[in-house]
Amino acid sequence: MTVPLWIWIATIVVIAGFFIFDFYSHVKTPHEPTLKESAWWSAFYVGLALLFGVFVYFMWDHQHGVEYFTGYVTEKALSVDNLFVFALIMGAFKIPRKYQQKVLLIGIALALIFRLVFILLGAAVIAAWSDVFYLFAIFLLWTAIKLIWDEASDAPETDPNDMRVIKWLRKVVPVTPGYHGDSLTTRFHGKFALTPLFVALVAIGMVDIMFAFDSIPAIYGITTEAYLVFTTNAFSLMGLRQMYFLLDGLLDRLVYLPYGLGLILAFIGVKLLLHALHENNLPFVNGGENVSVPEIPTELSLVVIVGILVVTVLLSLWRNKYDQAQGGIDTRVRAEEWDHELTDEEMYDQVPDAPEGRGGSGSTRL
Repeated sequence: MTVPLWIWIATIVVIAGFFIFDFYSHVKTPHEPTLKESAWWSAFYVGLALLFGVFVYFMWDHQHGVEYFTGYVTEKALSVDNLFVFALIMGAFKIPRKYQQKVLLIGIALALIFRLVFILLGAAVIAAWSDVFYLFAIFLLWTAIKLIWDEASDAPETDPNDMRVIKWLRKVVPVTPGYHGDSLTTRFHGKFALTPLFVALVAIGMVDIMFAFDSIPAIYGITTEAYLVFTTNAFSLMGLRQMYFLLDGLLDRLVYLPYGLGLILAFIGVKLLLHALHENNLPFVNGGENVSVPEIPTELSLVVIVGILVVTVLLSLWRNKYDQAQGGIDTRVRAEEWDHELTDEEMYDQVPDAPEGRGGSGSTRL
């Protein structure tokens, strides 16, 4: 079944409407959301996603319904990994908690727009060259191995300030040392300048785009229906802002989550490889003929993915209790928070490579 254009347009308009509602009802006025507020809205968006899945199941068919739920669970699990990086960016740029909602919402909205472009490009490539699944499989298997290896070797996190796009941005446009409310731009010493909030927004948007290089091939390993790929991505990102505040302080307790996500990506990579072999057209593989290999049904994929996530969470909780019983570090310690809104002078004092004699004046670039 080909999804009509009007359904695509209606879906995009409704999803955009939720983002606009979210902005004007929760983000426009800066505040730190309470745990109750975050929990309620997280539950609302999860319930909305599940309700849409039921709609797909009964109004489309059983197969597409299962594909949607499998894809949604996968994308939601991968999106939790985004939250670790979001927390790193918030700490690196010392964003006051009352302004973090704005950065998250705008960054997530922009990421969804870019993901839509990637999804449509992916659908076009698959339609033109089905053997692209080989590339998807290899990429996911490599990503899975790297994710597990980096976690096992305790590889250091990349400082968002070291991102090339951030360095380039600071070279071409003046950036104020301190925050100016929740403004993204301002006039600094009579000149146009960006605020650190804008720079953090760019960092989150770029990170989310990089995560899309994992999630888009992963979801295409579950369903080749572009509409389902888009809706699973959209519903997994909707409510991600609320989930950030809901899970804040609990993220560090999911010590085995990277291993679980690595296994999920590896499993989908194998599934893609088997599918590519089954639909093979490469002349140097079995003479260009299809290879008789078993394919992994979507129902089994759903069971395996959910099973990995459950085991990962349970093992993480057990590890935390064990460490605490042994007198280890309390993993419930929250990430560094910056509730104080630093002035230009205070922010300038923290810049290690600030030119001497400039103080807090001038168009300092962080």
